[in-house]
Amino acid sequence: MSKTIEFFWDPASTYSYLAATQIEALARRCGAEVHWKPFLLGKVFEATGNKMPAALPAKGKYLFRDARMWAKFYGVPFRFPKLFPLNSVLASRACLAAADQGKGVEFSLALLKAYWAEGQDPSQPEVVSAIAESVGLDGAALLAATQEPAVKEALRANTEAAIQRGAFGAPTFYVDDQMFWGNDRLNLLEAYLKGQIGIDEQP
Repeated sequence: MSKTIEFFWDPASTYSYLAATQIEALARRCGAEVHWKPFLLGKVFEATGNKMPAALPAKGKYLFRDARMWAKFYGVPFRFPKLFPLNSVLASRACLAAADQGKGVEFSLALLKAYWAEGQDPSQPEVVSAIAESVGLDGAALLAATQEPAVKEALRANTEAAIQRGAFGAPTFYVDDQMFWGNDRLNLLEAYLKGQIGIDEQP
């Protein structure tokens, strides 16, 4: 039976973008399946007292350099957006709606690239619609779906589940009850899935 990776992410998170470019290939190497779960990182920060790295000048300065290095390491495009931070509610709902229409991963990756590499603003309906059209979805229909109660509730439920399970940032990954936080934990996640490491439960 294959393992499941629950991938909690926010389009507004730099490291969510970087991890998203790698997670599907990682899962294939491990014979695992990824469940993409967009959530609202701002609500997680509120619940845990955490802050985004850019809120601290020294940490923010490091973040910009670090993200560029990771992008080069992964061989993926990256350009820090002029609009930051992003109100990601519409974008996150759109990713959930796209998943309901069978193109969740494809749409999510296109949306992340649009924001983190092309400087587009996915908080704007016309941008979301254009991204949907680019992956073969009906843009108007996708936008309409973002206003459906079930889609709104799914985003709230993902956010609440992340908080209840101990998440404090993004990206956060779960394999069963084991949590891995951050793009830089992907190697540990892969080793865990391959049975190369166990988890030391001692504090």
